[in-house]
Amino acid sequence: MKIVMIGNSAAAVGCIEGIRSVDEFSPITVIASEPYHTYSRPLISYLLCGHTDRERMKYRGNDFYEKNKCSCLFGKTVTAIDPEKKEVSLSDGSSVPYDKLLVATGSSPFVPPMAGLENVKNKFTFLSLDDALALEKALRKTSKVLIVGAGLIGLKCAEGIYGRCKSITVVDLADRVMPSVLDTDSSDIVKKHLEEKGIEFILSDSVASFADGEATLKSGKTVPFDIVVVAVGVRPNTKLIADCGGEVRRGIVVDETGKTSLPDVYAAGDCAESHDITTDTDKILALLPNAYMQGETAGVNMAGGDKRFDKAIPMNAIGFFGLHIITAGSYDGEETVLTDGRNYKKLIVKDGLLKGFILVGDVQKAGIYTSMIREQMPLSSLDFDAMKEEPSMMAMNESYRKLKLSGIK
Repeated sequence: MKIVMIGNSAAAVGCIEGIRSVDEFSPITVIASEPYHTYSRPLISYLLCGHTDRERMKYRGNDFYEKNKCSCLFGKTVTAIDPEKKEVSLSDGSSVPYDKLLVATGSSPFVPPMAGLENVKNKFTFLSLDDALALEKALRKTSKVLIVGAGLIGLKCAEGIYGRCKSITVVDLADRVMPSVLDTDSSDIVKKHLEEKGIEFILSDSVASFADGEATLKSGKTVPFDIVVVAVGVRPNTKLIADCGGEVRRGIVVDETGKTSLPDVYAAGDCAESHDITTDTDKILALLPNAYMQGETAGVNMAGGDKRFDKAIPMNAIGFFGLHIITAGSYDGEETVLTDGRNYKKLIVKDGLLKGFILVGDVQKAGIYTSMIREQMPLSSLDFDAMKEEPSMMAMNESYRKLKLSGIK
């Protein structure tokens, strides 16, 4: 059986390892536009600030492809999928046949229209290793950097370049930082922490135009810059599937096995939707652990095994200059908030289940809360009042603890 995968990040790695857990011998061909060994994208900011290097960024060891009997076509771009011929076409005019195909094409930066942006010489996005290397090459100690976007990508970029430039200004239309992840109070803690480093924020505003090293905002305020980083968001790369008739909504539609609507074609990672069990909706969950688990599930099933990925939840684990943040689940429900001004905890309960949480500062034992959400543990089976203060397996009743921890009924 000829197995082909498009992409070389977490979802593809998960798929390779899923396949090899069932099938040791079928040839695997990995095709990727980037010319690099698989690496962890969230580490690109740490590369810039010197906390890691290219070798330590590798998501798997140097022998990964050889050990798993993979042929690699790196620096090659797939332009089309032909589900009838069961082959993919490459930009160099060649084609690769498949019996089973994984699409793990990830996402691309979204760059909104902003007048004059096309004339800005030093403009960058911040999603890939190439993006980070290009930005690093342009940075000077005298650089004034304008980051458009106060979400996760924009703030990680700010952390990565901190100390390597003269100033950092972050502009966002939202009224708070990381608006899709944090509530107002937790966002204020994070924003204050970053401001203490000298990072400037202009919120509830947006760039109207760029000209002569100056951005004019819609409020009329002006921001001087030497470098612009656009970090507004990402869009899933779904075109290959859409162009050949596969079902696409915001992302590629897959079932719990990772299968698309096309025969013998699977998808995983940031390009594919997952079923969020906390909201009972299908959505993009652009998270590295989610991508790996989706890919691993698809790989097992592509190789003839039987596996389901049916416990997907939104989750983020982030840090900025030593301030740790972990969030998970959805925020629709009854809220419990505990805070001392520096540490922040919000727990969200609905229908007798823990549905979500936000932790800033003290994030120890967050994994217990995450397990409660993922396993949909009834709060009646544990001492939730105790769990609010200090998450602990001991707060669960004995029978439920035995059932969940050791399988004893």
